[in-house]
Amino acid sequence: MLQVQKNVSQSYWKKWIEDRDLDAGDTLMQIYMPLVHFQVNRIAHRLPSSVSISRDDLHSLALMGLYDALEKFDPKRDLKFETYASIRISGNILDGLRKEDWLPRTIRDKAKKIENAIEKLEPTLERKATPEEIALYTGYSSMEVINVMNDVFFSNMLSVDEQIKDAGDGQVNFIETIKDHETLTPEEMLLKDEQNKLLAKRIETELNEKEQLVISLYYYEELTFTEIGTIINLSTSRVSQIHAKSIFKLRDLLSKKNI
Repeated sequence: MLQVQKNVSQSYWKKWIEDRDLDAGDTLMQIYMPLVHFQVNRIAHRLPSSVSISRDDLHSLALMGLYDALEKFDPKRDLKFETYASIRISGNILDGLRKEDWLPRTIRDKAKKIENAIEKLEPTLERKATPEEIALYTGYSSMEVINVMNDVFFSNMLSVDEQIKDAGDGQVNFIETIKDHETLTPEEMLLKDEQNKLLAKRIETELNEKEQLVISLYYYEELTFTEIGTIINLSTSRVSQIHAKSIFKLRDLLSKKNI
């Protein structure tokens, strides 16, 4: 992601680690600022429309995450600073979103009503309820059902970064405990392969061609809805709708943290 020339930053790292030299710290903040911009853009592009947080606020949260990474980074650990800082930056942004409880009460109320409808409909239907069937049951429009489920899905995914382990200096995210090994173990490769096959099979069977394309461009190519719309000749809002409906179809699989 970010390749920093060691001969440029080494002296600053030495001053910062040994003396907590403020000038060295400021310089390191500037050197690693691209990490801040990358994480802010990545997360901002994926926020649901119901999130009323400015990019400036995201940037402030990201800066705090970068400084926190500088404060707590241990060069003796088997982990590159770029990897550690990226985790801290994105984690601090998500923590900020979680604390703000950005999901409006009205959306939460609608989500509860939709979940209740799903619980009542699916045993009778003996299959997954469609957005149209849920809409008919709840009185909402089918697109309203899809968008609410999409917002709730994003809200639930925030818990992936839940702090679970004490490292002596406070709570850390589970992902921070991983080692910075580029090569997976045979067991990890096998598990990852099986997960990818399961996800690919579900996407292929449950999504139509256009939905598969949107999911691929959004999650694998990391394009924005606007960029995807330009490629497939659709409006940004239409791409957003296709994405939301796809997530609704995949909600059971994607809600599992190990997939």
